[in-house]
Amino acid sequence: MFKKKRAQSALEFAIMLGTLLFIFIVFFGIIQNNQAEKNKEKEKVIVQNLALDVVDEINLAAGASEGYQRFFEVPDNILGYEYEINITDRVLYIITEQAETSYRVYPVIGNITKGQNLIKKENGTVFLN
Repeated sequence: MFKKKRAQSALEFAIMLGTLLFIFIVFFGIIQNNQAEKNKEKEKVIVQNLALDVVDEINLAAGASEGYQRFFEVPDNILGYEYEINITDRVLYIITEQAETSYRVYPVIGNITKGQNLIKKENGTVFLN
């Protein structure tokens, strides 16, 4: 009789341990999924803010008087990840693995690069780098 009770206790313990382990794994999976979604959303916001900053710089130069000149920075990476940034056919594109955005911009001569950029207005034309 005593051996049967021990075996039953061990079985109950194993079932309880398995159930707790399953609950922990499900809980951890849910937390991990939420964190991934938050990171993706954060990257989208940063990409949009960067695009709007560049558009603002171009619009500021377009509206400025002759001889306007200014340096501005574009980050080398977004949250530690590489990205592409360029202006093609009057559209600014920023593309990452998780997000992309595009905005129409004032016509410029030149292209934007990561790092330091020079924007200036000469003879009514906006130049980048």
